[in-house]
Amino acid sequence: MPGAGSFGGMAQQRTVHATAQRAVDAPAATVYRCLADMRDHHPKFLPPAFDDFAVESGGVGAGTVVRFRVTAGGRSRHYRMEVAEPEPGRVLTESDTSSSLVTTFTVDPDGERCRVQIDTEWKGASGVGGFFERLFAPRALQRIYADELSRLDTYARTADGAATS
Repeated sequence: MPGAGSFGGMAQQRTVHATAQRAVDAPAATVYRCLADMRDHHPKFLPPAFDDFAVESGGVGAGTVVRFRVTAGGRSRHYRMEVAEPEPGRVLTESDTSSSLVTTFTVDPDGERCRVQIDTEWKGASGVGGFFERLFAPRALQRIYADELSRLDTYARTADGAATS
């Protein structure tokens, strides 16, 4: 998912950006734990676009390494992501180990519920391929993320042990 454009004959990197957010009817601490626990919780609310999910090392929070495949728009891509927690309890990132792609999960409390945002950025491809990538990839990811957030809302409210695991 890389990108560059042309400006005065010079290749210019372009960032591609996809985001989705929604209210989740569960406390922020519970939701963050569901996101950070890659072994017992996070895989349980991933949409069908994600498959072959596996934890390579760690399992909860910073330092965890996971791999999975995402299929969108008829294309599949494998990812190997390293988890960081720039703001533990609020912001968690997954950085692809072989590209510029970074996905950020932000959980903001709102009383007994919270607001969750998923935001992904990467350096887009060049040429015609980059044009179509910038046009279609964000829309495809927004749909996938909207599905993931809906599933997270249901999971965080109903999963046995989600609040204490």
